[in-house]
Amino acid sequence: MRRILLATILMLFAVNLFAQKRIIVAQDGSGNYKTVQEALNAVPVNNKTRLVIYIKNGIYKEKLHLDTGKNFVEMIGESRFGTILTYDDHPGKVSAKGDSINTRSSYSFQIKGDDFIASNITFRNDAGFTAGQAVAVEADGDREVFVNCRIVGNQDILFLNSEKSRQYYKDCYIEGTTDFIFGAATAWFDNCHIHSKKNSHVTAASTPQDHPFGFVFNDCTLTGDSTLHMVSLGRPWRPYAWVVYMHCYMGQQIKGEGFSNWNQTESYKTARYAEYENYGPGASTTKRVSWSKQLSAIEASKITLKNVFPGWDPLTTLNTVTQ
Repeated sequence: MRRILLATILMLFAVNLFAQKRIIVAQDGSGNYKTVQEALNAVPVNNKTRLVIYIKNGIYKEKLHLDTGKNFVEMIGESRFGTILTYDDHPGKVSAKGDSINTRSSYSFQIKGDDFIASNITFRNDAGFTAGQAVAVEADGDREVFVNCRIVGNQDILFLNSEKSRQYYKDCYIEGTTDFIFGAATAWFDNCHIHSKKNSHVTAASTPQDHPFGFVFNDCTLTGDSTLHMVSLGRPWRPYAWVVYMHCYMGQQIKGEGFSNWNQTESYKTARYAEYENYGPGASTTKRVSWSKQLSAIEASKITLKNVFPGWDPLTTLNTVTQ
């Protein structure tokens, strides 16, 4: 009887919680849950209405997973620097199940639900500078939006994993060492700050051959530690990698060649790398590799949100972000 009563109370609590469409996470117990994963677990499968998870300031060391079908989740941090979601998996570690950690299982937060929004949050992997591949965010769902977020760590920090995924990043800070923005998704970075911490590669795109667009960096700022002078804008993880930088500031860390080959493979022959009206000490085109391209005004005019994301307007989604 007590079990039935407890189950009824929990059910009524859940109904009331989702009627509010807002969950509060606070480590001090002042919210609905103390951990972020508990809040994600409470999201109904096949969710069809926007559900806000508000996370109070704190360092939440959790390996997070938002499963397929848990859609329309909006995560809001109390503050960009104060709300920190982090973990420290990397190759060389062993999971709780006894499996060896690799790049694909090293994530701090794996997002498989569609129509996900995050704002005012730091996503981090604390594995360390020499730990190797250590993903902070693995974004797999479609129509994902990140606003005013920090995605930080070292190698392979932001994994845009699914070729079926479309993603939009606005006013975000992304920091790493090697290939720290990588994957097969179609993504637009608007007014983002991209910071390199090693003479290595910013992107490693694996854009499918039949995808007309890959990673677009528009009005972004690319900086690097003061000792760096040989950072490349990207290397092709797969043969048809597609990356373009438009109206971006490029600091002294960007090398004259601009882009790099991938371990001297043949991928550069079909890589689709381009630039348009960039500026700053690293933007000079006189030494760029012959297999990258400087776009004409007509070519650049075709790279728009409407063309990159047919059937989805991320600015409309952005207007729904809870303040």
